[in-house]
Amino acid sequence: MKTNLSSQIKLDRIPRKYYDPESEIELTALTREEKVYTRIFETAADGSRFLAENIARYIKGYVEEKGKCVLALGAGLSTRNVYTELIAMYNEGAVDFSNVIVYNTGEFFPLVNNGPCTLKRLKELFLDHVNIKPENVRTINAAVTKENMYEYCKAYEQSIADEGGIDITLCEIGAQGTLAFNEPGSSASSLCRLVLLDSDTRHNIASDYNCENVPTTAITLGINNLLSARRILTMAWGEHRAAIVKKTVEEAASSAVPASFIQNHPHAKVVLDLPAAEDLTRISQPWKVTSCEWNDKLIRRAIVWLCYMTGKPILKLTDKDYNDWGLGELLALYGSAYNVNIKIFNDLQHTITGWPGGKPNADDTYRPERANPYPKRVIVFSPHPDDDVISMGGTLKRLVDQKHDVHVAYETSGNIAVGDEDMIRYFLMMDKIAPMFGFKTEGYDKLSEGVKAFIKQKESGDMDSAEIREIKTMIRQAEATIACNYIGVKPENIHFLRLPFYETGTIKKGELTEKDIEIVKHLLEEVKPQQIFVAGDLADPHGTHRVCTDAVLAAIYELRNEPWLQDCRIWMYRGAWAEWEIDHIEMAVPISPEELRFKRNSILKHQSQMENAPFLGDDDRLFWQRAEDRNRATAKLYEDLGLASYEAMEAFVQYHPIKD
Repeated sequence: MKTNLSSQIKLDRIPRKYYDPESEIELTALTREEKVYTRIFETAADGSRFLAENIARYIKGYVEEKGKCVLALGAGLSTRNVYTELIAMYNEGAVDFSNVIVYNTGEFFPLVNNGPCTLKRLKELFLDHVNIKPENVRTINAAVTKENMYEYCKAYEQSIADEGGIDITLCEIGAQGTLAFNEPGSSASSLCRLVLLDSDTRHNIASDYNCENVPTTAITLGINNLLSARRILTMAWGEHRAAIVKKTVEEAASSAVPASFIQNHPHAKVVLDLPAAEDLTRISQPWKVTSCEWNDKLIRRAIVWLCYMTGKPILKLTDKDYNDWGLGELLALYGSAYNVNIKIFNDLQHTITGWPGGKPNADDTYRPERANPYPKRVIVFSPHPDDDVISMGGTLKRLVDQKHDVHVAYETSGNIAVGDEDMIRYFLMMDKIAPMFGFKTEGYDKLSEGVKAFIKQKESGDMDSAEIREIKTMIRQAEATIACNYIGVKPENIHFLRLPFYETGTIKKGELTEKDIEIVKHLLEEVKPQQIFVAGDLADPHGTHRVCTDAVLAAIYELRNEPWLQDCRIWMYRGAWAEWEIDHIEMAVPISPEELRFKRNSILKHQSQMENAPFLGDDDRLFWQRAEDRNRATAKLYEDLGLASYEAMEAFVQYHPIKD
């Protein structure tokens, strides 16, 4: 069973020479935009192994030199794989922690029962599995108060000084460029102190620690404390960290990005996987730092960048523009700017189609989707009961209007995203109409009273009862059904899969299992689609999109030898959390002003996910606003490049199933 195929989606073929050059001379050229030593690995597992090997080597060296090694350790999500590697090395006898002293980089304040605790996390992930002596683990005292906070923080710093200072600091680069709990605004000279956690940080903590009652403050070692270490090791994994990594590594050090201060340390290392490094110059714009291995996508990206830098549409670029901006290689390859311009203009033009299911009886040589068969059997997989309309509502409407047999499969119930107020509103209505329609029974009264009593005494972080989760599921299913009816999807083509991995009742979900995949397989075998749409929004902060995508891709992999699957194309959509970059787009579906209003209305059918939705993420905009802004931005980009002007566009990338 393959349950992590989404991690193998490679939108770019990134030559190894860009991230792992063979010589120091090549590395120096490639990294000239980078202000701190940065290593890029193909996967997070490879990067974690590299970090663990470095830590083991440093520990041995410091113990031999002075009899001990002092570590300052963070408990961020990205550190988990590093600790797993260190435990494996310890079990193999490759590293000894008996002379290691550990300082916790930060702790929540105040600590509450059943609340998040970094020391507990460190013990679970690492400390309890190796031979670090309990007396050598130093952390924030739970008994500290605001009244003695200053003295306590000074004492914590003095304890570090008494041990001879920190030898190695290990922590992740946080979502906002944080180090430990040093939020944006922290200065390079900041010391151990009490800090206020911003809403984004608390939101991430709630998801990471599977709790809702997150303290608003924490005690943290300051930037000055962390950077006083002899060596700094930081890491970031995943495309959702790419933007902050670029600011950390390539832009000027600033208190707006506390992690960027590591640029001033002589022995700091930033370790990344390829997705986290995708915005760095040597990966995203390699023509600036080296000779390129040109392919169609890289050429398209370079030309789009050149248009942005010159303020010109594609067909107005000149030989001088190419030479002035360092893209003379393309002139050598194609002979002239005109030849390159025409190629890229045509490539982009051919991505635009008003027929996302293919135009029947048309020449499809340059169309993104084949003309036949027509009509097609189509399945749109939606992780939550609204991702379909948020991400591809306009395309979904076109598929229905163009007479394709469209199925929509909602993979999870989405019940934890229904607020208590939205649920109680339905009960208040039913309480009024129950006598009118004869269902005011003893059973109904017991249910209504029980639900209201539970909500009244419910505390933050409490899991809903099974009955309430079922009611919230019904609410989301009703909203999705209304939206599908509005679009024109046939009632019998609406499928609520309710994959088991999601049904934990908490933010933290279970692992993907064969049971989940079998449910998806059953639907695929029943419909035998000729076109599939699946979420490619892998930056979803809660991870549900990625797991749902993995379920579909795993099912497709297990059915890879079925004849009907050989005649099926798979398209990935985005929209809720990000949009496809133009160099990756393979199909762009125009949306008129009327269609955009129709899409907005279909999103608004999901009333429980409007203002009261608990999981809007770091973006203050509502989902319909995000969708419209992103769709308009995609259309504007096409227009700026000199192509047709549309109100909005939805974009897609084709997924090619992995072969044996």
